[in-house]
Amino acid sequence: MLKWPNDVLLLGRKVAGILLERSGDRVVIGFGVNLASAPELPDRKCASLSGRIAPEVFAPLLADSFARLLQLWRTSASPLLAQAWLARAHPIGTRLTVHAGADEAISGRFDGLEPDGALRLRRDDGTLDVVRAGDVEL
Repeated sequence: MLKWPNDVLLLGRKVAGILLERSGDRVVIGFGVNLASAPELPDRKCASLSGRIAPEVFAPLLADSFARLLQLWRTSASPLLAQAWLARAHPIGTRLTVHAGADEAISGRFDGLEPDGALRLRRDDGTLDVVRAGDVEL
C-alpha cells in the first residue's frame, strides 16, 4: 500500500520509501528498499523483503518499472496518475495525522489528492487543508 507522500507499506509496515529533490529543472530521485533487513525504529514498524528477492534481481526490476512509469508520467494526464496512485493507497476517509513541523500536527480524514499530488485532508469540522509537505501517520 502507498502512504502519502513517499512510503510503501507491506502489511502495514514500511518496506520502502522514495525521496525527490528538485534543483532547477532537474529532479533527483532516491529509492530506499529494505531488501536484507528492516531497521528497528521507535516511531514506526518496518518490514523487509529478506529471503524473497535478491538485490541483484530486484535492481533491474526496479529500473525497468521506473523507466516504464516515467514514460507514462511524461505522456499521461495528471488525473490518470493520481487515480493510479489512489488505487494503491490507503482508502479515502482513512483517519490520519500530518506532522508538518516539530510542533505542528493536524488531524482529519484523507480526502484524496490535488491534481499536483498534494494531500487533501478533511478536518473534523469540515475544513479542507491542502498539504504539500509533511510526515503522515495513519
